[in-house]
Amino acid sequence: MRLSQLAHKRKNLPELAEIQTLEGDLTQQRDLLVAAQTEESDTTREQTKAEQDVDQVRQRAARDQQRLDSGAITSPKDLENLQKEIASLAKRQGDLEDVVLEVMERRESAQERVTELTGRVESVQAKVNDATGRRDAAWAEIDAEADTVRKERALTVADIPADLLKLYDRLREKQGGLGAARLYQRRCEGCRLELDITELNDVRSAPADKVVRCENCSRILVRTPDSGL
Repeated sequence: MRLSQLAHKRKNLPELAEIQTLEGDLTQQRDLLVAAQTEESDTTREQTKAEQDVDQVRQRAARDQQRLDSGAITSPKDLENLQKEIASLAKRQGDLEDVVLEVMERRESAQERVTELTGRVESVQAKVNDATGRRDAAWAEIDAEADTVRKERALTVADIPADLLKLYDRLREKQGGLGAARLYQRRCEGCRLELDITELNDVRSAPADKVVRCENCSRILVRTPDSGL
């Protein structure tokens, strides 16, 4: 009976449900963190590419300006075209710099999100570790008690006939862990039903070493001075 109670307790520790809930939350937070890290990585590459584009336009504009300032170009038409290109490059550079700023803002937002979610993951993981530690401690305590019960049971059943022990084990398995019950005040404490007069007479007349059983639940009845016989 006690071993069954301990097994049930082991399977239904509140820490088990707590760990399951926390691990679900941990998985969700980790998924969000991975998404944020991916966004941070993507925006980092995007920012690098945008900055390279700005640099290329800036270098080209600088070269054109050098050509303009050198005086090597004397054709009015060529000068006009070069000036238009420099103006176009200036506008292009401004547009690209706006892109860089927009990407930088998104990258900073992603970095903040990564920092926040990293903290959440660490917090939930700490709770999982705490609950796991409490579960393991409870399991160790239950297992230690179960070992003690098994040792005590082994000593108790050492002198019990094999056929009686086999009957008890069969009834215990069939009756939810309780193969024998005390007969108290004419009532079986296994099924909680009172024995009728015929059953009581049979139990009264049975020798002390005879195995008597409850007619209602079939459990072995344990007779004591309080049985009411």
